[in-house]
Amino acid sequence: MEKIRAFIRWMMIDPRRPDIAQAQYNELKTQIPSLYALLMVNAVAVSYTHFDAAPVYLTVGILAPILVMTCLRMTAWIRARKKDLGPEEAIAKMRQTVVLGSLVAAIYIAWSLSLDSYGGPSERGHVALFIAITVIGCIFCLMHLPQAALMVMVIVTVPYLVHYLGQNQDVYVAIALNIFLVCLVILQVLFNGYNGFCKLIQSQSDLAAKQTETERLSADNARLAETDVLTDLPNRRYFFNRLDELTRDYGNRGDVFAVGVVDLDRFKPINDTYGHQLGDQLLMEVGHRMKTLGLDTVEICRLGGDEFGFFYCGDLDDAAAVGQTICERISEAYRIGDLQLSVGASCGIAFFPEAGRTGHTLFDRSDYALYHSKTTSRGRTTVYSTEHEARIRSERAIESALQNADYNQEFEVHFQPVVLLPERVVVGFEALARWDNPVLGKVPPDTFIAIAERTGLIHRLTVALFKKAVSQITALPHDLYLSFNLSAHDITNAETVAALLEIIRGNGIDPRLVTFEITETSVIDSYEAAETCLRTLRAAGVKLALDDFGTGYSSLGYLHRLPIDCVKIDKSFVAGLREPVASGVVTSILNLCRSMQINCVVEGVEESDQLAVLETMQCRYVQGYFFSRPMPFDEVRNTLASGATIAGLPIGNAGSLADARISGAKPL
Repeated sequence: MEKIRAFIRWMMIDPRRPDIAQAQYNELKTQIPSLYALLMVNAVAVSYTHFDAAPVYLTVGILAPILVMTCLRMTAWIRARKKDLGPEEAIAKMRQTVVLGSLVAAIYIAWSLSLDSYGGPSERGHVALFIAITVIGCIFCLMHLPQAALMVMVIVTVPYLVHYLGQNQDVYVAIALNIFLVCLVILQVLFNGYNGFCKLIQSQSDLAAKQTETERLSADNARLAETDVLTDLPNRRYFFNRLDELTRDYGNRGDVFAVGVVDLDRFKPINDTYGHQLGDQLLMEVGHRMKTLGLDTVEICRLGGDEFGFFYCGDLDDAAAVGQTICERISEAYRIGDLQLSVGASCGIAFFPEAGRTGHTLFDRSDYALYHSKTTSRGRTTVYSTEHEARIRSERAIESALQNADYNQEFEVHFQPVVLLPERVVVGFEALARWDNPVLGKVPPDTFIAIAERTGLIHRLTVALFKKAVSQITALPHDLYLSFNLSAHDITNAETVAALLEIIRGNGIDPRLVTFEITETSVIDSYEAAETCLRTLRAAGVKLALDDFGTGYSSLGYLHRLPIDCVKIDKSFVAGLREPVASGVVTSILNLCRSMQINCVVEGVEESDQLAVLETMQCRYVQGYFFSRPMPFDEVRNTLASGATIAGLPIGNAGSLADARISGAKPL
C-alpha cells in the first residue's frame, strides 16, 4: 500500500523536491515544442498517404482541429521559454502537462488506429510506422518528465498492441510486440537517465547549499571582522574601508560628505581609578548611546580605545552641529552599578573634498581638528579649515626638521636663576630648551615640544637636553640646584626615567640637587604609570616639583597622592598679586606648603612691588624676569668666571643651604 501511495505521489509530481521540479520544467521548455512539431509533421504525412483511401472526415475533418490544438500547445510552450516560474508554478505546469499529454496521446492513437482499416498494406504499414516512431519520439522528448512519458507509452502501446493482436496477422502482431518491448527498454533507459538527472540536481542543490552556507559564514566572518566586540559598532577596519569607498563613490558623483573623529575626555582617570572592567562597561554604554542617536545621515564606528569615528552624509552646514550633538549626548551622566560617572567628548571634522580627496588625508585632517579641540576647546567640535592647513604645513616642516636635527649642535639650554629669599641669593637654575634651526631659525619651545610629544621624539629630545644641562651646571664653580621640566610622555616611560638617572650617576651630580618639574595634566591621563615612574625617581634621591600649581582642578589631591617635594605657583597669580583674590590664593598656597613641609617657588616675578609683597608673605623661592631672563650657558659661565654676580645677586652654595629652614620649609 505504501508503494502505491508513493507511486501516486510520484505521478502527481512530488512537491517535496521543488528544486528537481523546477529543473525538470526548465528542460521541458526546450523539448516539448519539438514533441508537438513531431506529432504534427507525422500526422500530416499519414493523412496525406490515406487521403485517397480514407474518408475526408478522417483525413481532414478530424485531423484539422487536432492540429489546431497541437499548434496552440506548441505556441504556448514556445512562449514559456521566456518565463521563469517558481517551484510551485512549475509543479502545477508539469501536472497539467501529464494530463494534457495523456489526452493528446489518446486522441492521436484513436485517430491513427481508425485509419488502419483503410488502404492497402503500404498504408497500413505507414500507420504502424507512424505510431511506433511517434511514440518513441514523444518518450524521448518527455525524458525529463517520466510521468508523462509513462502515460504516453501506456496510452499508445497498449491499444496499439491489443489492436494488432485482435487481427491475427503475424507481421503486425510482431511489430506491435516489438514496439512495446522497445518502448519498455527505452523507458528503462529514460528512468536511469532521469535518476542520474535527479542526482545531478541534488548534487547541484547540495553544492549551492554549501556555497550559500559558505557565503553566509564568510559574510558573518566579514561582519565580525568589521565589528567591535565591545560596543557592537563597526570597527576601525570597517571605518577605513568605508572611508575609501565613500571617497571613491562621492568623488565620481561630485558629492560631498564629512568625516568626524570623537575622543572621550576624562576617560583615562576613570579607567585607572575603577579598573578596566568598569572602563569597558562605560565604553559599552557610550557605544549604546552612539547607536541610538537616531541620526539617519550619520554612521558611527569605534576606532579603538576611547576614540570613535563617524561619517556624515547630510548638509555640511549642519555637520558641526551634528558633531556637537554627539559630544553632548556622550557627556550626559552614566549610571553603572552604584556609580554615577561623567565623561566629556571632543570632536574634529573634515569635509570631502575640501580637506582632502583620499581617506588617509581626510582622517589626518579630522584628527588634527580633534587635536585642536582637545588643546584649545575641550568638549567642542572643530571643523578643519585653511588656517589649520597652514598650521599643519608649518608643523610638518618643524616635524621634519626635528627628525633630522643635530641635537647637540642645534639645541641649547638656557638657565633662569632661582632666588632664595630673604637672602636674595641665587641657589639654582631652571633649565629651558631653545632650538635654533639652520633653515627654520628660532622655533618657540611650546611649538617644538608639542610636536616632539605628538611624534614620539620627546624621549630622545629630553635625554639629550638633560644630558647637556647636567654637564653644563656641573661645570659651574658652585653646587647649584638644577630644575628640569619633564613632559607627560617622559614620566610614563620607564626607559626615559632610567636614562635620566643614568645621566645623573654618570656625571657624579648629587641627585638631591636635581628637581624634575611635572604638570598636573601630565599625571592625570596616565596616573598609574606616572606614579610608578615618579616614585622611581624619588627613590633615587631626586626632587619632584608640581608645576603650574593652582591652574588644574585637582591639584590638592595630587599633593597627597604623589611624592611631591615642591610646588611652583603659576605666574598668572603673580601678575594679579595686587588683587585680593590672587593675593589670597598665593597666601593660601604658601601656608599649605608650610603645613605639608614642602617647598614653594613663585614664578613670573617681574616687578619690585611683586617681590616686596612676596617677601611680606615669607615666600622662600622666586624666579622671574625681575631678576633675569633665561641666559645661555656661556653667558652664565663667563659671568661666574669673572667673579660677577648673576642678575646682581650673589651665588649661594646650595649644599651649604641644605639645612636652611623658614617655617618648616625644606631646602630646594
